[in-house]
This record gives sequence, C-alpha cells and structure tokens, in this order.
Amino acid sequence: MSMDVTFLGTGAAYPSPTRGASALVLRCEGECWLFDCGEGTQTQLMKSQLKAGRITKIFITHLHGDHFFGLPGLLCTISLQSGSVVTKQPIEIYGPAGLREFIWRTMELSHTELVFPYVVHELVPTADQCPPEELKEFVFVNRADSPPKEGQGRTILLDSEENSYHLVDDEQFVVKAFRLFHRIPSFGFSVVEKKRPGKLNAQKLKDLGVPPGPAYGKLKNGISVVLENGVTISPQDVLKKPIVGRKICILGDCSGVVDDGGVKLCFEADLLIHEATLDDTQMDKAKEHGHSTPQMAAAFAKLCQAKRLVLTHFSQRFKKRR
Repeated sequence: MSMDVTFLGTGAAYPSPTRGASALVLRCEGECWLFDCGEGTQTQLMKSQLKAGRITKIFITHLHGDHFFGLPGLLCTISLQSGSVVTKQPIEIYGPAGLREFIWRTMELSHTELVFPYVVHELVPTADQCPPEELKEFVFVNRADSPPKEGQGRTILLDSEENSYHLVDDEQFVVKAFRLFHRIPSFGFSVVEKKRPGKLNAQKLKDLGVPPGPAYGKLKNGISVVLENGVTISPQDVLKKPIVGRKICILGDCSGVVDDGGVKLCFEADLLIHEATLDDTQMDKAKEHGHSTPQMAAAFAKLCQAKRLVLTHFSQRFKKRR
C-alpha cells in the first residue's frame, strides 16, 4: 500500500513567498488527509499533484491563525469544484474546542452553503496544556440552526488511562491525539496503519495444488478455499507473516508534551514530524513562546526512538537558500 506525505507549508506565523503557512497532506491509496490548513493552503494544493476533492479528513492541531485560517476558503473551493455532485461520505474535521463555532460563524456571516456534508469533532483540552490565562471555556453544543450540511459531531474527551484522544479506528488506520504544551491548547496526532496480510507464498500454493485465479484473491483476503479434490486451504497455510503497519506522528506547535501519553503514541514512529520554529541559540525564547528548536525536536525523537525526524514550522526570519 503506497503512502506519502506532502508538505504544503513549512513556515511559522504567516505565509511568505518562499514558505507557506502550516499544512501537510498524508496520502494513502488516493485518499488524502490534511493536517493543518494555514492561509494559502489551497493555493499550495493547486501547485501540487494533489486534488482538493480527494480530501476526506482534516486535522487541526490548534487554533492559531497560521494553522487554520485557510480552512473556510478551502471548504468553499471544494464545494464550488464539486458542482451538483454530493459526496456520500462527509468530510471529517477534527480539532480543538471552538473549531465548530469558527466554521459555523464563517459560513453564516459569508452566506455560504456548502454542497457536501461535513462533520466537526472537537477535542476537549485540559488545563495543563497552556498558561492558565489562555485557557478558554467553550459551550459544546450542536446548534439547531447550524449549516444544513453539518452533521452531528463528537465532543471527544481525554482517555485518562491512555492519556490520549480516540479519533479514528477503521479497517486501515487508528488515529489518536495527544496533548502538547503551547500558548493555547495544542495537539499532536498519531496515525497507525493496521497490520496487513502477508504476501502469498508461491511455492506453498504450488505444492498444495492451488490453481492461479480467484482462489489467490480469496486467500489473500483471509477467505479459505476448497479445491476440486475436496481439500480446504486456509489463508494461514499459504500466507507469509503479516506486514507490520507504519506509524506517522505529526505534532502541532509545542515546547513539549504534557505527559507520557505523547511519548507512548510516538514510540518507534516511522516518521515523526516536529516543529522547530527557532534555532538552538534561541532555545529560551522558543520555550517562552511555547515553541521548539531543532535540538528540542531531536531530543524528543530520540526519547521516542523514532526512525526518522522531519522538522517544520520555521520562523520566516530564516530565508530559504537559493
């Protein structure tokens, strides 16, 4: 199964001619998941090989403008490009408390009606994710007068035993969120691919007399087959060991994780994406503003035994080399 990550924006605070605001896409088998949607994200999408209409899930790490001000415009563009065709499944949007209200107000004030269904799931932050004066109280309600295409979203509370938020659990992936410390509540996301069936053992198939054709597909999909001689062949007879799923972890703005929940979810990640707003000479300033440096990101990656670390969210003061 193919899987790739495209960085649409790696800059902090605002988009610039050389770096877009925060946004990246995880693509798997044609389906696209968008993580953060800073201003100008849809323009970056148009410059890439990705299709906005392929986006099925959107994850917002926190409610600072450079991470989600591009969301209303992107939703409107997807709606315009959809024409009269209505998707069967709604776009699932996950983010901190307040995101549903933001989208609702934006659509209301701009008299916008999206043609496709969407659902907003809100994560309830805890008091230890930011300075006390920055924690806001939200009323979690689904308004009776909400946009007609908005479905009933979930209000997701912290699982105190695992120190995580359970977001997605489907046939292919498990997605959980964990708490980060920033100036306002921020989250990281762990995307874990479930184990896949191992490859067919060609020699065993031949030895057992399984003829090429539909039987191969059934066995690959975990279904036993009965041969013409009456012998039943089970998948475990001809499949190699299951393929271990990959793990990708994406962190929002932070100067660290709140507890060990994030460390556990990121443990042995195949890819860890971590912010590094300032350089190591400005570590104190970075921490003061709830951000990280490359050294801080590397220390977390080492703690998690991540296999690969990619840095992002660079201050616009650092100009791109020509």
